[in-house]
Amino acid sequence: MQKKSLETFIKLLKDGGVTKLIDTRLNNTSQLAGFAKKDDLAYIMELVGIKYVHEPRLAPTDDILKKYKKKEMAWSEYEKAYLSLLEERQILNLVHHHMANETVCFLCSEDKPHHCHRRLLAEYIQQHTKEEIVIQHLV
Repeated sequence: MQKKSLETFIKLLKDGGVTKLIDTRLNNTSQLAGFAKKDDLAYIMELVGIKYVHEPRLAPTDDILKKYKKKEMAWSEYEKAYLSLLEERQILNLVHHHMANETVCFLCSEDKPHHCHRRLLAEYIQQHTKEEIVIQHLV
């Protein structure tokens, strides 16, 4: 979402057929883009007909985030720690509940999916579910 205007962001969601936006940010009240704050984002999604859910259980812990951002943890370690966290939290039932009959977009703060927990989350779900899940990055 960083570096995107509200217009571009909504167009990406609409063009992608998104029916539910799942906010996977641990902290969603102070972002660079003003529209990305939790209450504003929920209101905007309501206006454009997209459901909004903040689900911090899908976010990395504050400790994992801080270590990675301070370069105390390499990406490979971050990846391992985050995937272990998903396993520990048993997120599949939670995610399947949110994804039922929806086209879901996972939201985080990163602009590109390369070093981003939303990509790891989507791939984890894809690998651990029986349904066919297509991952499309809206960049």
